[in-house]
Amino acid sequence: MPIFDKTTARVLATILLFLAAGAFVWGARRTLVVFLFAIFFAYMLQPLVSLVARTRFGSGHRGRSILIVYLVLLGTLAVVLSFAGPKLVAEARSLAEKLPQLLEGLTSGQIIHSIGARRGWSWNSQVRLERFLESHSAIVLHWGQDIGRRAAEVAANAIWILIIPILSVFFLKDADKFAESLIETTNRRTQRQFLRGILEDLNVMLASYIRAQLALATISLVAYTIVLTVLRVPYSLVLGVVGGFAEFVPVVGPLVAAICILGVAFLTNYPHLFLVAIFLGGWRVVQDYVISPRIMGHSIELHPLAALFAVLAGAEIGGVLGVYLSVPAIATLRILYRRWRHYEELQRGTNVQEMRTG
Repeated sequence: MPIFDKTTARVLATILLFLAAGAFVWGARRTLVVFLFAIFFAYMLQPLVSLVARTRFGSGHRGRSILIVYLVLLGTLAVVLSFAGPKLVAEARSLAEKLPQLLEGLTSGQIIHSIGARRGWSWNSQVRLERFLESHSAIVLHWGQDIGRRAAEVAANAIWILIIPILSVFFLKDADKFAESLIETTNRRTQRQFLRGILEDLNVMLASYIRAQLALATISLVAYTIVLTVLRVPYSLVLGVVGGFAEFVPVVGPLVAAICILGVAFLTNYPHLFLVAIFLGGWRVVQDYVISPRIMGHSIELHPLAALFAVLAGAEIGGVLGVYLSVPAIATLRILYRRWRHYEELQRGTNVQEMRTG
């Protein structure tokens, strides 16, 4: 009896193929992530491009419509930055300069006595909190250094911010051609139906999810900026931008934004910290139970527990990037499983029909 039969050889070949694909993905992960974000950016702009293409300016010409959308976006960005840019840069520079000093005062306990005296804390309470912070000073400093390191990594990869919109042009212009080319690689009709169904489901899911995330982030950015400015929280513009961008990261992002806002308000000895905490808690309830269900709808169709598992697993595997990609990834696996079951049913039906006709 031969050691390797045809079935064993096929299984081994499939395993080796998956291992090779996994090694390729791991080796080219940075480039693949850039292309993935280019696809996400293309999904954001797709409705605008389609809208312009239906007007007399686009006249059904996709390339011209893409150019018009990019020019409008650049003009809008220039106008926004001309008004808010100088203040945002000034606040960010001031916060970056003062943050190390504030963290040093926190770990040494000096800031505790300053805040405690202003807020009327008892001396025993100040001493207990000072000792607690002294015992955890290494953790606080590690967090600060980690935030600085991640900020430096983002700044070092800032060139990708320019590359992503350029790559998105190709996806906006030739997405249908890419999909048809992929479908044409299969031979059987059922395989084409299977692949076409996966691509259609992925297209609907990603489009709905990314546009919903963009809408939620924009709403959060505006809400954070307006309320924090009205409450006269220091660095309100920077904190509002941080809160808006953090909304892109499911589950973890809003929590990190709330910690950053409360942390900066506490370190700068803001007098109405309780009001800020009430706003953050109330906004989270409104965002999660009123706004998000209406905007997000059923684009993902995931149970909250599954989404939470995806976020935690993504954080373990890929850090912040893994958290952001975790929910679409597990939704994609769900689509693949559902479509595969449908494909197997079609295959069984085809085989039964062939046996009857044969």
